[in-house]
Amino acid sequence: MTKHPWLPNSPEDLKKTMLEEIGVHDPLELYRDVPREVLLKRSLNVGLGRSLSEIEVKRYVEKLLSKNKVFMDPPPFMGGGVCVHHVPSAIKWIISRSEFLTAYTPYQAEISQGLLQTLFEYQSLVADLLEMDVVNASMYDGSTSVAEAFLMAVRVKHKNRIVVPETMNPQHLEVARTWVQGKNISIEEVKVDRETGFIDLEDLKNKLSKQDVAGVYMEYPSFLGVIDENISSVGEIAHDYDSLFIVGFEPLSLGILEPPGKIGADIAVGEGQPLGIGLNYGGPYLGIFATRWDRRLVRQMPGRLIGITEDIEGNRAFAMILQSREQHIRRERATSNITTNEALMAIAAAVYLSLLGREGLVKLAEHIALKAAYTARKLAEITGVKAPALNSKHFKEFSASFPVPYNGLHRYLLEHGVLGGYYIGDKFSWLGESALFCITEVHSLDDIRILIDLIEEYVTRHGGDKQ
Repeated sequence: MTKHPWLPNSPEDLKKTMLEEIGVHDPLELYRDVPREVLLKRSLNVGLGRSLSEIEVKRYVEKLLSKNKVFMDPPPFMGGGVCVHHVPSAIKWIISRSEFLTAYTPYQAEISQGLLQTLFEYQSLVADLLEMDVVNASMYDGSTSVAEAFLMAVRVKHKNRIVVPETMNPQHLEVARTWVQGKNISIEEVKVDRETGFIDLEDLKNKLSKQDVAGVYMEYPSFLGVIDENISSVGEIAHDYDSLFIVGFEPLSLGILEPPGKIGADIAVGEGQPLGIGLNYGGPYLGIFATRWDRRLVRQMPGRLIGITEDIEGNRAFAMILQSREQHIRRERATSNITTNEALMAIAAAVYLSLLGREGLVKLAEHIALKAAYTARKLAEITGVKAPALNSKHFKEFSASFPVPYNGLHRYLLEHGVLGGYYIGDKFSWLGESALFCITEVHSLDDIRILIDLIEEYVTRHGGDKQ
């Protein structure tokens, strides 16, 4: 069988010739920066010993996939920042069009007008949703939007501290801490009230008193689903101490909550997954990033901006603007290392918002909020269960604490085909044995009853077991 000349399974004589050409005798010399003790000491066991036909490959892959558990009936109840939502069929068909599906960064504006217009529409729709002035297109996901906002605040304010609530999304916080490593930037946590989950305003003021805080970050709703009634006060305090106010939002909640622009946000960031994007095994997702109109902020925004202009004949035209922030222009002085854009996911979000409309968004948000509140109330009727675990209003997600170890309860739910809440007792120990549940438009009342009945059955049977 003839081997491909540029694949790792090339014949030995070809590999030898290539190594001789670059003056290397031992292939391990190409990996001399890798510690010898971590190098594999045997040949890789790949493939099945022979070439397979398409039919054989398909059957083999399907056999592997059959080991996965797919939760469809009922859908997952797991919270944690991304949740199961309905994705209209129209979205999948539209983003499958070849001009969208295969398109990359539209550097050549003259041949990318359709894609550029679609991204311009995305920016416009999201700006309207957030009541912010400038939206980019776009970040990898919510966590990278948050990290970029922190770096941007430091560049604009020339200060090196960021303060966040102690209930911040742990995954987003981990990404942010990774991105600021080596930049002499510290991220400090502010206490929250243990009863309500609201941020402690006095502790916030103490953290800001040193006058070296570049940005104050708040999630609205919080990672625990809490709608903090002090959100506007947080923004005012941040501005009093000459810090930027960064708001992390959940897009569907804006059908019933004040948008970031109305509560004084300088920068708004969020995860666009609820806007017609499936769970997709963890990605691709969509990081939304917006600012109010301020030349300093807009010049320091990461990613791409699409603008509208006129060509030499006076016709409407679209183009990438403010490219002085971009890697292909600024190189090492670019404002971020974001490269591959999330244009396809941004298009999906634009289609979703267009289909839903302003009134549809309000109805959907109300539907989700009521259904989540109903689920929490039914859980709270179970002896020993506190739901929500925090005494406040919630949207979509809420924490619940249990009188039994949650890991055992979760295994019981899995055995009965139910994916329960996301365990948070290790991250927020003051909530006890707790989990984060997410209820959306895809959960029927029958789905919720199944969850409640199983939890009640387990808690009743094991309520005295604290091990």
